[in-house]
Amino acid sequence: MSVAGCHTVLVAGSANLDFVVTAARVPVPGETILGRDFRTFPGGKGANQAVAAARAGGAATRMLLALGNDAHAEPIEASLRAAGVKLDIVRAASEATGVAFICVADSAENAITVAPGANATLRAAHLPPLGQVSHLLLQLETPLPVVQAWAMAAREAGVVVALNAAPAATLPEELLRCIDMLIVNEGELAMLAGPDGDIDARMQSLGVECVVVTLGSRGCRAWRGGESLSQSGFAVDAVDTTGAGDTFCGTLVAALSRGEAFASALRRATAASALACTKMGAQAGMPSFDEVERLLAASIQPGHRAIASRQPSP
Repeated sequence: MSVAGCHTVLVAGSANLDFVVTAARVPVPGETILGRDFRTFPGGKGANQAVAAARAGGAATRMLLALGNDAHAEPIEASLRAAGVKLDIVRAASEATGVAFICVADSAENAITVAPGANATLRAAHLPPLGQVSHLLLQLETPLPVVQAWAMAAREAGVVVALNAAPAATLPEELLRCIDMLIVNEGELAMLAGPDGDIDARMQSLGVECVVVTLGSRGCRAWRGGESLSQSGFAVDAVDTTGAGDTFCGTLVAALSRGEAFASALRRATAASALACTKMGAQAGMPSFDEVERLLAASIQPGHRAIASRQPSP
């Protein structure tokens, strides 16, 4: 997929090395269980989304990230560069590269604990020039005041700002006013808009122009321009859901940066996130642009369902 002439997606955020153990199930608090396989994978929400934007989304992609001076940084850099992501690296002399500890159950569900390390050293001044950037994609694994400063700077520069509000956190009104597109899962939506009422009403209550809620295997729902859209999920044999949400975010923003229509971009992102569940590891499991294209083409054949529906506002 050529990205010649396309605007650049800038992802500013976290990069971690994931330590992954597979087990029959995720332990409950206070419980010790015996796992099976152990592997390390490049991860972190920011890095995952950058890889997805470049690989599955086919967009020219840069990333602002912070890494330590340690061996954990090497596979992260290698994975990003292999995906074609251009890097703006802040090297943290006094902090280790961020890590995440992940237990993946046989059901493909997971439990994750993150030690931010170098990610916490990112500052507002580290944001690179935005002259060639059309979309800025942010998450919440870096300090919230820094995320807000980046969003404000991008808004002032005329850059489209997308925020994946994960991990779940309460967001200041000043940040929400700088966001063009907010992407959350159901738990994160409940944190921001409360648990009561239907999804459409809660999306509208946030006051953001475009809100997208991912629904796991059920697909996603979005509120944009006074309309509600639904995209059903793609049936796959799930192995590991780690990174599926990040794949969705990166692919969605990449598709929009290439000028794809919103409903089509939702469908592409949903297909990419489904494919990401069929392999182990966040970045290692992310599909290529061509793999997403094949699933999209197959889904319009008899026996497949992936339909976007449009509903006017009440």
